[in-house]
Amino acid sequence: MDGRVLARIAAIIFIAVAITATIIEMTREETAGPVPTVPVLQPASDPLRLEQRRCQELGEAAANDATCLRVWAETRHRFLGRSPAPETPASNEGR
Repeated sequence: MDGRVLARIAAIIFIAVAITATIIEMTREETAGPVPTVPVLQPASDPLRLEQRRCQELGEAAANDATCLRVWAETRHRFLGRSPAPETPASNEGR
């Protein structure tokens, strides 16, 4: 046998294997179970979120609103994962 005949036989065998693998893959049934879902742990109503919306609606006036300043501080603490600093009472300089 010369090289051309061997190359043709190898090509035919390769194509036959590829077709067989394709047929087997197409006829195989998928037995995948249901996709697991991750529960969302978010409260139905977050008071901080409602206050953020209120401050957003105030616009520039929110910069002078004490409640908005407190809300923004709490938001920063939540975002950064820190516990809020305890509020200190007024200093007693007269003692």
